[in-house]
Amino acid sequence: MKKWGRLITAMVTPFDENFNVDYKRAVELAKKLINEGTTALVITGTTGEAPTLSREEANKLYKVIKKEVDVPIIAGVGTNSTATTIENAIGAKESGADGLLVVTPYYNKPDQGSLYSHFKEVAESTDLPIMLYNVPGRTACNLLPETVEKLSKIKNIVALKEAGGNVVQFSEVVKRVDKDFLVYTGDDVLTLPTLAVGGYGVVSVSAHIVGRDMKEMIEAFLAGDNEKATKIHLKLLGIYGTLFAVANPIPVKAALNILGVNVGELRLPLTKAKPDILEKIEKELKILELI
Repeated sequence: MKKWGRLITAMVTPFDENFNVDYKRAVELAKKLINEGTTALVITGTTGEAPTLSREEANKLYKVIKKEVDVPIIAGVGTNSTATTIENAIGAKESGADGLLVVTPYYNKPDQGSLYSHFKEVAESTDLPIMLYNVPGRTACNLLPETVEKLSKIKNIVALKEAGGNVVQFSEVVKRVDKDFLVYTGDDVLTLPTLAVGGYGVVSVSAHIVGRDMKEMIEAFLAGDNEKATKIHLKLLGIYGTLFAVANPIPVKAALNILGVNVGELRLPLTKAKPDILEKIEKELKILELI
């Protein structure tokens, strides 16, 4: 859905010192990201620590952020239960979400036919536009190009976030789907390669830190200035790698806190960045002259 734009940020969920959701800081962070080039926000995705949030917390996040911003809100509602995913989707719509991010069911390890049935059932339960989310490194389940092609024929399944790190598979998806079905990368380091093979944009973690640079890179590529786009891509390689040195969102929350954007720590089972990771983050932020 083109109104989502090309630079979507999967937003962290700020917590206070008691690990309660800090809704005020969530709104402040959303506005910061939009000011730096974010065109839509994924709320309660992987980066937002969705598995540790109650549905009441998630729905309130959609409501309070939607009320304060003027970009689309895409709600992460996927689980490894089709029925629960549908319940989450209904709640997200009632809370003002503009679209849904639905991850492949994790742990269950469904085959391709089962994946098709799952996503079809979810799509039929709502009129909101849906972005499929393939992240086999976390789910132990790979949504293959031929299944994406079949799902893309369902009216309100309009996009894919492909986070498998496989450019060949990504390219195969682009080759198979119609041009109005948008294929995003979920791997920041592949943003420029994604555009080069016909993908539409990125659902980003790094945009929390280098959103302006990523926006400039995308715009340079679209304007035909490949030299400038490549220069920015190479400049950002270090921060891309560092923000995924350990499980997301541990590094990005640490980086935001270092930059004075207080988002708090993480809910268990994730814990805050260790000293060696903090050292790497600070080094990259200094290289980018952010601190």
